[in-house]
Amino acid sequence: MTVVVGIPASGVGEPRSPIVGDVVKKLTALGAGVLIERGATDASFATPASLGDVAWADSTAEVVAGADVLWTINGLPADAEAQLRPGQVLMGLLQPYASAEHAQTLADAGVTAFAMELLPRISRAQSMDILSSQGAAAGYQCVLIAAARAPKFFPMLTYAAGTIRPSRVLVIGAGVAGLQAVATAKRLGAIVHGYDVRPETREQVESLGAKFVDTGVSAAGEGGYARELTDAERAQQASALAKAVAESDVVITTAAVPGRRAPLIVTRAMLDAMRPGSVVVDMAAETGGNVEGTVAGKDMRVGPARVVGPVNLPGRMPVHTSEMFARNLFNFTAPMIVDGALAIDWSDEVIAGTALTHRGRVVHDGVARALGLEPAPADPPRPAASAAEPQPAASATEPTEGDPR
Repeated sequence: MTVVVGIPASGVGEPRSPIVGDVVKKLTALGAGVLIERGATDASFATPASLGDVAWADSTAEVVAGADVLWTINGLPADAEAQLRPGQVLMGLLQPYASAEHAQTLADAGVTAFAMELLPRISRAQSMDILSSQGAAAGYQCVLIAAARAPKFFPMLTYAAGTIRPSRVLVIGAGVAGLQAVATAKRLGAIVHGYDVRPETREQVESLGAKFVDTGVSAAGEGGYARELTDAERAQQASALAKAVAESDVVITTAAVPGRRAPLIVTRAMLDAMRPGSVVVDMAAETGGNVEGTVAGKDMRVGPARVVGPVNLPGRMPVHTSEMFARNLFNFTAPMIVDGALAIDWSDEVIAGTALTHRGRVVHDGVARALGLEPAPADPPRPAASAAEPQPAASATEPTEGDPR
């Protein structure tokens, strides 16, 4: 029986779609069918002609009814989830730590749900890493937002009456998004500094032509994550970081922790010490923000600084982010399609480690513990908690993306 991959509309305010023509060709080459809701790709500018040999549905309900595997950006609306049937496969960014009720609802429906946020951080999974691909777009966008709002040129400018000095940009967090922000700010000609509590990121920051802010504190932990700082270390870090913030014209923060509120890094006192007209872009605005005074979706005047809390940054460039998202999902799904039929290999650590629900249970140990749910029996094999479970984080890191790839 031919497996059908369904693409429902992503919903209001989400221009990305998890399918592009190139990926349709790859799916059909594996013997799979593709069913797309009409209009689902309009905002990402993928025309019906560019998508090729697909079937079309007139509603999300029709896609859910006709698909074996559902690809989504941020999950399904509640009314569509209610129509899911046992054995159906759902995959996308499902926010696994957000709600015990939601996780249990998927389990009770008998759905095999793969939350791509849980993808194990191993080399073989790099081509499937949605957080990294979308994070790169977010870091790029943060710099463009800052440059558009800054009252200064980013690059050095020579004109008839003299020379204008370049802007100083500080990027806090040196994961995928942070490094992309560093690289983009350098391309625009700014003087760039980067900071992360993980000392191993120094080389990565410096390889992009930026200077590393050394606070004298190392929070290197296990698995590419940061450990919890002591009170003394935290005070030392804050003092050194406050100086770097005060000297900057632009600050971009990129720290987030899966399933938790984003750590507060830039305080009101730090903002008050900045120069008038300074710009701060908080990439973590949607999860509480790294900056005191951040409001998601708003530009706020906080002391002398303008604090910007952008939302859905990858959605600002849906052509490329849809392409990246679709390729990530294809690379994850392809091993499950054998001769056109669905065949999930639960001995594969990538597949098992990304599973949220299966056979009526929440099967990811880390999620089950974090949400206070009963641990599932070891069938299918469950991932180790360290694969994607939130780790204790110090006050300035980017553990959602871990080591740069």
